[in-house]
Amino acid sequence: MVSADSVHPGTVQDEPEMALKILIAGGFGVGKTTLVGSVSEIRPLRTEEYLTEVGEGVDDIRGVVGKNTTTVAMDFGRITIRSGLSLYLFGTPGQERFWFLWDDLSEGALGAVVLADTRRLADCFPAVDYFENRRVPFLVAVNCFPGTRPHGADDVSRALDLDGGTPVLLCDARDRDSGKEVLIRLVEHAGRMHTARLLDTASRP
Repeated sequence: MVSADSVHPGTVQDEPEMALKILIAGGFGVGKTTLVGSVSEIRPLRTEEYLTEVGEGVDDIRGVVGKNTTTVAMDFGRITIRSGLSLYLFGTPGQERFWFLWDDLSEGALGAVVLADTRRLADCFPAVDYFENRRVPFLVAVNCFPGTRPHGADDVSRALDLDGGTPVLLCDARDRDSGKEVLIRLVEHAGRMHTARLLDTASRP
């Protein structure tokens, strides 16, 4: 576990011209901590604990072979997209018993990435429902785990019954460039939705 004191000095404290808050959500073991860690330009803050026998009747770890830790509060990282624009990344806990933290984490967020694993696609339904109901712009990023059967973006969109226009991307959460592309696409999508809402509001009598 990395403590807040171990984050490199002079990084988080040096505020950029604009910092946008992004959530990384999805089911247990889908790769949220991995994605934050792969793209963050600072040492990520993690709140991971080891899985124990106490949680065996609570946590569903089927299909997540070899995973022995879980996020109990959040992950935090930062990435500069371009000069003057940085993203603060908040990885949400994936297990149902920690969902009460989502409301605090999502406050003020520009948008969210919902990571999906096609082996456990139903696990991302709660995140999709959460952001749709709160009108938080989001996209679905399918984390392509080694050995999984490839699925097209259209197939995933239909399986999740996504609203029209919700982007679906394929990604590798371990790869910095892949993760950065997902974040750029999210910022663009959120910007379009924000503009559309402003125009809709302005057109009302």
